[in-house]
Amino acid sequence: MKAILSLQVGNKEDIEKFSKRTVKVTKQHNDDCKKLLSLMGVPVIEAPSEAEAQCAALCKADHVYAVASEDMDSLTFGAPRFLRHLMDPSSKKIPVMEFEVSKVLEELNLTMDQFIDLCILSGCDYCDSIRGIGGQTALKLIRQHGSIEHILENINKERYQIPEDWPYQEARRLFKEPSVHSTDEQLELKWTAPDEEGLISFLVNENGFNSDRITKAIEKIKAAKNKSSQGRLESFFKPVVGTSVPVKRKETTEKAEKGTANKKAKTGGGKKKK
Repeated sequence: MKAILSLQVGNKEDIEKFSKRTVKVTKQHNDDCKKLLSLMGVPVIEAPSEAEAQCAALCKADHVYAVASEDMDSLTFGAPRFLRHLMDPSSKKIPVMEFEVSKVLEELNLTMDQFIDLCILSGCDYCDSIRGIGGQTALKLIRQHGSIEHILENINKERYQIPEDWPYQEARRLFKEPSVHSTDEQLELKWTAPDEEGLISFLVNENGFNSDRITKAIEKIKAAKNKSSQGRLESFFKPVVGTSVPVKRKETTEKAEKGTANKKAKTGGGKKKK
């Protein structure tokens, strides 16, 4: 019903949100995406559970700079840096937002454990929330009582309806100890050059994409990859030639003696004989 009303009033955000729910992602879709990324030269890691959890683990281990997602759970999983709106269409002109979990905790004056409890209270994917408690109330209660356990001991249960058998502890454990691949030093994320023949075969021959369109896209990928390589310092600052260069004392003496000898040769080598 809400989706129908959104169409009638022209609410574009709701239209986009509900249209995404009609799309069912299959294993074939996932396999195609992984194959396409590999052909483009993009390293792929398949998470054993939550993608945001795996990305956060990679960021903690300094294998990547930041996690780019629209899911704020990335911060709850402890990603040191989080980018939002990075993948929005350029036509929207929405600026990319960067969050640092350390600054978030500092501004909220919370520990990481308290922040996780705050996110659970505000609503997460792993359990229901307490009806009547939104973000502002959750922050107030966490600051006042420090944890969900202490909140439950002091909350007005007539005013706020606590879900029966509320598994908030399991949700907390999933955030603190998620299932992720090991991120030891042996893990390497290597970007490679795009496989031009493979991309054309996969996209054009197998999936019917326009050949010219794919060729142009490959050229863009190659150009972007070349730009990402680190240049020499001279490419940013042209070397400046000084007007005066200090010369060693020995070199100065040699030049002076040479100059004197040349002068003597030109004048006959000294005093004239009578």
